[in-house]
Amino acid sequence: MLVVGDVMLDRYWFGVVERISPEAPVPVARVQREQERMGGAANAALNAVSLGAQATLLSVVGTDEAGQRLGRLISDSPVRNAVAAVAGLQTTVKLRVISRQQQLLRMDFESAPDHEVLLGLMDRYEQELEGHDVVLFSDYGKGGLTHVGRMLERAREGGKRVLIDPKGRDYSRYRGATLITPNKAELAQAVGEWSGEAELEQRAQQLRRDLDLEAVLVTRAEEGMSLFSAAGSLHVPAQAQEVFDVSGAGDTVIATLAVMLGAGAGLEDAVRTANRAAGIVVGKLGTATVSAAELWPAGAQE
Repeated sequence: MLVVGDVMLDRYWFGVVERISPEAPVPVARVQREQERMGGAANAALNAVSLGAQATLLSVVGTDEAGQRLGRLISDSPVRNAVAAVAGLQTTVKLRVISRQQQLLRMDFESAPDHEVLLGLMDRYEQELEGHDVVLFSDYGKGGLTHVGRMLERAREGGKRVLIDPKGRDYSRYRGATLITPNKAELAQAVGEWSGEAELEQRAQQLRRDLDLEAVLVTRAEEGMSLFSAAGSLHVPAQAQEVFDVSGAGDTVIATLAVMLGAGAGLEDAVRTANRAAGIVVGKLGTATVSAAELWPAGAQE
């Protein structure tokens, strides 16, 4: 699997809140420990290898401290590292302050890569494409997928299945993809609000036809997932027993779909498996992965 898109460093500061600040009516968190994790497209790639796939991660980071740290995390993981470090680029960082399993605050640090950097990414992409079976684009709207239309075209010319976690209002640049996986809010940005299930299906199916997609999978949090394809629609209810954190759940969903489709599973089976994976990962705190053992316990029947 070739994973392309926006990567970020997810930082967590864990602490306790025992008082309100005398300077302003805000809680004072006494930080006791820190943790760093691979975020964005890097988390999608990590989820893929956690399920037994081979994944190459293609993206850009800065040469700043955050970029160096993220590079080490990727290199220390089973993910094949094809991330370029570019001077002058600010690595995207999401810093979350956590107390008693609750997120108090998130701070984002980011800047978009320039045009020349993205063209360099395109060259490396074309070099990597031939050696991969499935392409996963993880679009967080940070600028790393400015040339996604051209990348998608190259992938389809090579007969690759292409899965996209989309962002923004204009989905025309995803034309010809195998599958896109917007959440409810993201789909509403692209097609407008709907007033019921019938209207949701009508809008999703129209989008699928307009963009020549094989399918649209809408992730709907506590309402589960809805798949729209030429065969009709499939609704799969959510399986989470207890939700701690939805951070990165979309990465888990699309990575699981890509792994299943790459292994030869049918689309409906892939969606049901991805739904189970989502139910597991939202029960974990922060950006997390699902292992093959968790998804397919010993003795469990598919």
